[in-house]
Amino acid sequence: MTFAKLRLSAAALLIGAAALPALAQDFQPENPECIAPANPGGGWDFTCRQVGKEMQDLGLISKTMQVVNLAGGGGGVAFAEVVNKRSDDNDLIVAASSSTATRLAQGAYPGNSIDQVRWLGSIGADYGVIAVAADSKVQTLPELLEMIKEDPRSVSVAGGSAVGGWDHLKVLIAANAFGIEDVRKVKYVAFDGGGEAVTQLLAGSVQAFTGDLSEAKGFVESGDIRVIAVLAPERLDGEFAEFPTAREQGVDALGANWRGFYAPGGMSDAAYDAWVSKIGELYASDQWKETMKVNGLAPLDLSGDEFQAFVAESVAEIQAISREIGIIK
Repeated sequence: MTFAKLRLSAAALLIGAAALPALAQDFQPENPECIAPANPGGGWDFTCRQVGKEMQDLGLISKTMQVVNLAGGGGGVAFAEVVNKRSDDNDLIVAASSSTATRLAQGAYPGNSIDQVRWLGSIGADYGVIAVAADSKVQTLPELLEMIKEDPRSVSVAGGSAVGGWDHLKVLIAANAFGIEDVRKVKYVAFDGGGEAVTQLLAGSVQAFTGDLSEAKGFVESGDIRVIAVLAPERLDGEFAEFPTAREQGVDALGANWRGFYAPGGMSDAAYDAWVSKIGELYASDQWKETMKVNGLAPLDLSGDEFQAFVAESVAEIQAISREIGIIK
């Protein structure tokens, strides 16, 4: 697996499509709950809260979705909680993303594996971004990467995933595309969620932020940060059109973070089919299409067995790229 192939894989996320499973009308969660495996303000938090709200708005769940933030270990604390303590909870879903697949691929959830949970479905793909504080002197991605190339110790990049996680890999992909020969020298600082990483950026503890568009959006709107590159093949539409891509700046780097959910491994088939159906119905709604547009999410429609296979393939690909850059042996 090469960086080039990983970039192609990221672009290929946009063409995924799957038929919805048969409707499962007999199950309705009594106390619907979504675990966001990070502190408030990040992409997993956004996934739980937005999906929970819109499911209730659309009548897909009859009660308010309780959102529980369970940070730690790049999602590992939440994964262990589900596997070890809540393995048969039919009311529970957990926000997941490329970061989850990355940590599983690298063995970062000790004793846990992909087949211990049931993968429900995707709700879109979130393009990666690299940003700086609004008052930073850095104006472009090549300028930032040149600083790193000249003196790697002078620049710290913060992200909401652990070292070797998806946020980390995104900045390594950009560094590799820029011509930095040993990307392991890039100084990355890990935090439990994008919100915490941005807080450190604003405090001046780090010089740049690597994350996803959905988690950066609010900080851009508040005037706190400035996006210097979106890791998309071309500029996005609407309010995101002002953000330059890495590619147009001469850095051929792509990074799309899929977003979706998993469920406890012991969830009943009836509950599993119902959650798969609910997520599929949400994705197909006009309301969610508008949410995707507003938050810069790209299409990715996979559910049930097809999503399970997709995640397994993602894990295998990330294992290969992680070995290539020396993160795992």
